[in-house]
Amino acid sequence: MAKYLVIVESPAKVKTVKKFLGANYEVAASNGHVRDLPRSTLGLDVENDFDPKYITIRGKGEILANLRKEVKKAEKIYLATDPDREGEAISWHLLHALKLQDKKVYRITFNEITKTAVKESLKNAREINMDLVDAQQARRCLDRMVGYKISPVLWAKVKRGLSAGRVQSVALRIICDREEEINAFIPEEYWTLEAVLSVPGEKKPLIARYYGTAEEKKTISSKEELDEIKKILDQAEYQVSSVKTGERVKKAPLPFTTSTLQQEASKVLNFSTQKTMRLAQQLYEGVEIKGSGSVGIITYLRTDSTRVSEEAEVSARAFVTEKYGEEYAAGTEQERKSSQKIQDAHEAIRPTDINRIPLEIKESLSRDQFRLYQLIWKRFVASRMANARYETTSVKIDASGQRFTVAASKVKFDGFMSVYTEEEDKEENNTLARGITQDTKLSLVSLEEKQHFTQPAPHYTEASLVRAMEELGIGRPSTYAPTITTILARRYIVKENKNLYVTELGEVVNNMMKEAFPSIVDVNFTATMEALLDGVEEGSVKWKTVVKNFYPDLEEAVEKAEKELDEVEIADELSDEVCDVCGRQMVIKYGPHGRFLACPGFPECRNTKPYFEKIGVECPKCGKDIVLKKTKKGRKYYGCIGNPECDFMVWQKPVNERCDKCGSILLQKGNKLVCANETCGFMKDAPREEAKEEQ
Repeated sequence: MAKYLVIVESPAKVKTVKKFLGANYEVAASNGHVRDLPRSTLGLDVENDFDPKYITIRGKGEILANLRKEVKKAEKIYLATDPDREGEAISWHLLHALKLQDKKVYRITFNEITKTAVKESLKNAREINMDLVDAQQARRCLDRMVGYKISPVLWAKVKRGLSAGRVQSVALRIICDREEEINAFIPEEYWTLEAVLSVPGEKKPLIARYYGTAEEKKTISSKEELDEIKKILDQAEYQVSSVKTGERVKKAPLPFTTSTLQQEASKVLNFSTQKTMRLAQQLYEGVEIKGSGSVGIITYLRTDSTRVSEEAEVSARAFVTEKYGEEYAAGTEQERKSSQKIQDAHEAIRPTDINRIPLEIKESLSRDQFRLYQLIWKRFVASRMANARYETTSVKIDASGQRFTVAASKVKFDGFMSVYTEEEDKEENNTLARGITQDTKLSLVSLEEKQHFTQPAPHYTEASLVRAMEELGIGRPSTYAPTITTILARRYIVKENKNLYVTELGEVVNNMMKEAFPSIVDVNFTATMEALLDGVEEGSVKWKTVVKNFYPDLEEAVEKAEKELDEVEIADELSDEVCDVCGRQMVIKYGPHGRFLACPGFPECRNTKPYFEKIGVECPKCGKDIVLKKTKKGRKYYGCIGNPECDFMVWQKPVNERCDKCGSILLQKGNKLVCANETCGFMKDAPREEAKEEQ
């Protein structure tokens, strides 16, 4: 019989962890939190020192009953929830929910689910860290206060079902502020001028960009200015006044943190933050690898540290030296460590075993798991490699007092770029004609002018919003993805082609929050609150002090808002569907299961219809619209809106193009367009934008 019980959070970890421990150990899962504040009330005793009233989460009774049975059999209990504030709090809640105060209870954490890490954690068992628990309690109580006090104000003044959140409201404000900045932006005209020059003895012309004069850089603001410069240049002699060569170092990237992984996965793989975290969780908890069984192949995914363990450092150095050569390995471990300012319990996100090469385990992973693992693996290997070095050449060309410049660079030593390159790195390799030296005379072939207008700041994407939140100190690694998911689900923002746009509802909620609760949506206030929570974690701030100081101001603002705020009516979004009962134009509404069409004549007319998203392509069978649909299990497919009369359906997204061979409709598959007629076999490359969207 097992003497020891190990409780983890996720059922997916049970199999992986069990494999590393002997027959004396039983492993069970809590399925996340088991206790929380009640959903029906605030759950904080405001009159009695803000004591939280925790209750068992609905549906967790059976899990706790099973855990109690296992607890009775065990001599020792190890609480092995995730290695962060949330995990520490779950362990503390388990301690109370299972009444373990009189038992031998130990807290263990592992940053990776490998045999070495799990065994090592048992040797370093400790007590529950109450500073970490209190930091999580403080965050939970603050979020509960904001949600439960402000949301009813939004229900009364706008409409039911809305919510406010301490972090989500600030994230919404950041997006709204950018939208206002874009709307207020006034473009300014400017021109660029390039000289196409012939080099003696060279076939390839030299293209130089206008810089200004020898004394100062100049911006060409109008066509008149440009014409004046061109007059001077028409009869000018073009001569190279200086050629400078040098070397530029491109530093190896740091390994991934939660934020940088979300950003890079969005940019390179087109993953949403939510998808990235879901896949990373699977890779961390354990996947079935042929020959190894269930094993965690990356380290813990919620971290803001770039630190790497000494063991991983040594292993990486040996791998790089063997695969690429001594010169490709980064400086010694001591040199690498001296540059690291972050010293904490967490590590960066990295492979648990650098020798587990992505291509070798590709068959054991789903397509998306493989792509994410490969990204993490390559980034980590690159972070342990030498910097890349470029040879740079800078040329100045003078013509009648006007100056043009040309810059070129070529890779002298590729270093980490032999493993990991970003888009901008691929375009950097360009060289100049060898015959160019100081005093070389050039002859003008043509002057190329181009008109431009300054552009506003771009709309936020999920990736750039995460970067902004991190830079401003809002939220923490575990909160970025849920925050964005919430404001998308509430329809405060919508996502189109990666960009995030504010809806009318989002604008109303943001304006109301700014007017009635300015401190809640103040970026600096929220960042300061995060710093206070860090202080609780470090043991320098009492968690109830944070809560007590926050509550009175919030209560006062809520009372004022209830009296002074005007009610706002949000118009429903019109659809192009006509009600087949009364003829009114139907509107799009949001229910618990998503969007649906409703007649605006309610309650006289109660007609509703399912809402289907049109993709702008006609059905090849009947000419009606093709729409995006979902099966009962939630899988997406594309079918005719005229179903059941028309039975056209396909799993891949159709496009507005026909097959060159047989005339059938074409479907998107990755970066290809393929004929829907399987016997035809026609295929061609998809336009770049379509291919990206499909991924």
